[in-house]
Amino acid sequence: MKKTLTLSVLFCALFILSAMAQTKDIQDVVASVKEKHAPDTRVEVFDIKALQRGDSLVLKGKTTNVAAYRELISEAKKLSPKVKDSILLLPDRKLCEKTWGVVYNSAAYIREEGGYDAEIVTQALMGTPLRILEQKGVWRRVQTPDKYIGWVNGSVEPMTKKELQTHLSTPQIVITSFYARSYEKPDLDAQPVSDLVAGDRLALKRVSGNYFHVVYPDGREAYIVKRDAAREKDWLKSIELTGENIVSTACRFKGVPYFWGGTSTKGVDCSGFTKTVYFLNGIILARDASQQVKYGIDADPDGTFEGLQQGDLMFFGTKPNAENPKERVVHVGIYIGDKRFIHASDYIRISSFNPDDALYDEYNTKRYLRSKRIIGAVNTKGIDEIRENEFYQ
Repeated sequence: MKKTLTLSVLFCALFILSAMAQTKDIQDVVASVKEKHAPDTRVEVFDIKALQRGDSLVLKGKTTNVAAYRELISEAKKLSPKVKDSILLLPDRKLCEKTWGVVYNSAAYIREEGGYDAEIVTQALMGTPLRILEQKGVWRRVQTPDKYIGWVNGSVEPMTKKELQTHLSTPQIVITSFYARSYEKPDLDAQPVSDLVAGDRLALKRVSGNYFHVVYPDGREAYIVKRDAAREKDWLKSIELTGENIVSTACRFKGVPYFWGGTSTKGVDCSGFTKTVYFLNGIILARDASQQVKYGIDADPDGTFEGLQQGDLMFFGTKPNAENPKERVVHVGIYIGDKRFIHASDYIRISSFNPDDALYDEYNTKRYLRSKRIIGAVNTKGIDEIRENEFYQ
């Protein structure tokens, strides 16, 4: 009896040790797959846990990355004969085919989590196509054309892929004024329908005198004064991506207040500013400064400012040191020439690297890291023309 009890205890101990080792192995696999396929949680959802339940290995959580999902399942089956797959692959099937949407407010506020107390991480302008990943109550998790992921309440008209393609194939107008309004009738004294900001896009129904008669993604109709907008096809044809034009657009933002998460003329953060300036010149950049720095052409490898051109992105942050061996990018601006740059710091302003300049910025001069050239790198990774971006197809 005593011998049998001892063997039972030994068997249980071995089983526990084996399960612990297997759990450690699968945790290592989960971490490895995440690092390989979804290292940046701003653009990929990968929230998966591995649990040991008896003799079964349970994988539960969510991901947007199909390759990561497949590799994880494959590796898990090598570790355990019994694998329970409880992973939700996004977009959620519960959405049926309504996995796309278009923004119908002048700027949609997208948050880190589904709640009004959550941090605003970015905005999406009216007419922007979004991928809808899942829904919890009134909150939808969405992905923008620059792949950024967050949560929004309202502001988005859900669509099927076919409905989105129909919408995008309809003639559009683009708001070119910094701020504008639409009206119920072709009359400036008529009741307004909504506010509008530069870069907003609406479907064009017809031209009515000095007004564009437009249709919102949610079905509302309104009239917009012609001077505040342009036909999208004409706007795209008119774009000449030059450093001079980038600087001209950037300077139109002077005095616009800093707003964390902002990517519209209502308010911008540092990378929201650079992103919006390029968007108004037909280019979609990555959302954050630490993402933007990964793309484009090195424009100032020796750090002397000598080779810089107007429109180059300038990055600032913490240089590598003994305590922190990795560079940390926390700020971005646009080079405008003559050792000056324009950036979002309290409000959009011009600063200088020249100590003899009245606009000298000692703080940012000391934390300058590098510059990247966007012009000449269009339609490479992280730098899309609007017309070439997959969300607009």
